[in-house]
Formats: sequence, structure tokens, C-alpha cells
Amino acid sequence: MSLDLWVEFFEDLQHVRGRSRNTVLAYRRDLELFAKFSETKKNVTEFYEFLGKNKLSPRSQARVISSLRTYFKFCESRGKAVPDLKQLTPPRVQVGLPKALTNEEFEKLLVACETNQAHRTARNRICLYLLFGVGCRVSELIAVDLKDFNETEGWLCLLGKGGKQRIVPLTEKLVTELRAYIKDFRAKLSDDGVTSILLNDKGHRPSRVDIWRWLAAWSLRAGFDKPISPHKFRHGCATALLDAGADLRSIQMLLGHSSIQSTQIYTNVTSRNITSAIDEHHPMSRIKNPRENQ
Repeated sequence: MSLDLWVEFFEDLQHVRGRSRNTVLAYRRDLELFAKFSETKKNVTEFYEFLGKNKLSPRSQARVISSLRTYFKFCESRGKAVPDLKQLTPPRVQVGLPKALTNEEFEKLLVACETNQAHRTARNRICLYLLFGVGCRVSELIAVDLKDFNETEGWLCLLGKGGKQRIVPLTEKLVTELRAYIKDFRAKLSDDGVTSILLNDKGHRPSRVDIWRWLAAWSLRAGFDKPISPHKFRHGCATALLDAGADLRSIQMLLGHSSIQSTQIYTNVTSRNITSAIDEHHPMSRIKNPRENQ
């Protein structure tokens, strides 16, 4: 790799800043793209045109530019000459509101995940309960071990981004469902020595691909046009809690957001839902404008 301080930068990302493996891999892909560009181009301002020719969306371009700016700042801190960062301003990206899973969609998935084997149905339902009930990420879901479930106090320990642990409270129903699954059904899926709460059909810890494959199959059975993504469960969990009156700080802690700004986007979702409800149900919405009769 021709980039300066390549190894040192990634060691800093992983071991000093505590970035997750997936985040480090994303940085690597972005910098490899810049290294390819540097083989034929020297003016960094031409990088935008290069990204466009590679058919990257504005959002992807913004991520690549952000990665590159982080890398250059690291090099500058080590005494290396770097391009003027003002020449690398990320493109403006319109932030869309997250699409949240509704209660109706969740109930359809619960029906669709049923099989003719009770232990697999129980496993499938626990997968859905954890995704929607605590809003966990896929990486957190597949990493949950038996020791992370505290049945007595009703909480689950999740391993989030950057190796940060957090304790999330469980509803009484989820505690009951988890207890029953572990006691009555999990052993029928498990190989000896496997510690994860969820198990795939081979008795191993499930992978990210397993979760996506399951959700795709259940979405198809439920009659959805496209598979429900794991992140839609996360958004649904946050939106439902906010609609029910939970405060942003509590939702931030539950989801493991490092910044409250990441959580605040759900206030926009709720505001949109309130506006739609008012338009549909408020009596003023049904009053005709007198001018319409003229």
C-alpha cells in the first residue's frame, strides 16, 4: 500500500480509538479507493470526479471523504504534509427519516416465523423479540451469550460498537420468553460448548448472514414486498418508545448511541406521525373551505 502510515493508522483506529472491526474494514475500503485514485491523479480536488465515475451515491461519497479527512488528520499529527482539508468538504447529504417497523408488521413476522418444529419456532421468536424489544444491532444480537442474560434482575448485557458494553432492561414478557426458550428449547438446537443464546440450524452461533436470511424468508412469508432489514426493528423500537413517552436520554442509553444527536432523529419521525394523525382525525381536517363552494 502506497499511502503513508497505513499500518499505524489502522492500529490507531482499532487499538486506540476502539473502532469496531466492521468500521475499520470500511475505512480500509475507502482508503483503498483513494490509493487507486492516487496511482494516476495527484490533485486531490479531482477525487470528487473519480468518486462520481465509480457511481458512488452522495451518501457514500460523504463517507469516503470523511474517512480520508480522518486519515489525513492522523498523518498531519505525525508530521506528514497533507493536502488542504478545505479542499475535501463532504457533499451535502439529505438525511432521510428512518423507516420504522410497525406493530402490525411485527405481528405478521411473528406468525411468519413459525415452523413445524417447536424449538426452531421458539428460536425464531426470540430473534424477533430481541431485535424489536431492545433495538439491538445484528452484531450485538449474534454476540449475546447465556451469561449475558440476568433472569433474576431482568436485564441483558450487550456488546456494542467499539467493544462498549451496556446493560439493557427487559420487559417481563421478554424475560419470560427468554427463560422458556433457554430452559425448554435451546438444548434441541445446541452443540455442547456453544455459549450463544441464539443458535442456527447447525447448532452454531448464528452469523450476520443467518439473521438476514431468516428475516428475508419471514418477510416473504408475511407478504412484504421486500425483506425487513434488522435496522428497521431498531428504528421501530426507538419510535415506539418515544411515542409512548420515553425520554431521549433513556432511548439513547438503550440503543447505545454515543451521541444524543443520533437519537434526536426519532423526534422527527414522531412529529411526522403526529402530523399525519392530526390530518386524519382532527375535526378541522374535515371542515371544507367556504371558497370551495363558490
